[in-house]
Amino acid sequence: MKATQRKDSLRLDETDRRILRAMQADARLTTAELADRVGLSTTPCWNRLKRLEKQGYIDGYVALLNQEKLGLPETVIIEITLDRHDEEVLERFGELLAGLPEVIEAYLTTGDYDYLVKVAVESTAGYERFLREKLYRIPGIRHSRSSFALRCLKKLTSIQV
Repeated sequence: MKATQRKDSLRLDETDRRILRAMQADARLTTAELADRVGLSTTPCWNRLKRLEKQGYIDGYVALLNQEKLGLPETVIIEITLDRHDEEVLERFGELLAGLPEVIEAYLTTGDYDYLVKVAVESTAGYERFLREKLYRIPGIRHSRSSFALRCLKKLTSIQV
């Protein structure tokens, strides 16, 4: 965490934290509903929310989609090692990986593998197609290891504030 980020987080008071918690629980709240939940009148609540957005505490607002209803019930975790680790290779691989629609999360990591990737597919056959037709066509992969998730035990869409 950067020093400026630490300073900003120290400037959050309890009301700011209540606003952030309420928005994490339901980002569709109207300003009046949000103000009521956090104990403010509408205008000060709106001003605080806009400040939190402007300062970068809120990255955006999204709808959480149901993976299974969309026909993509299988989650696969892939660990990937690259042949080389120069900046150009890492940047190009990251760009191409992020462009694959099956990829729902991807992290450049430390340790035995370079990337940890989470994909959503419709089946084992769909995963094989993803590997052969998309992932393995990205140059630079030395090794990969895959694990199918059997069940999600915990899934957070936010962090505690």
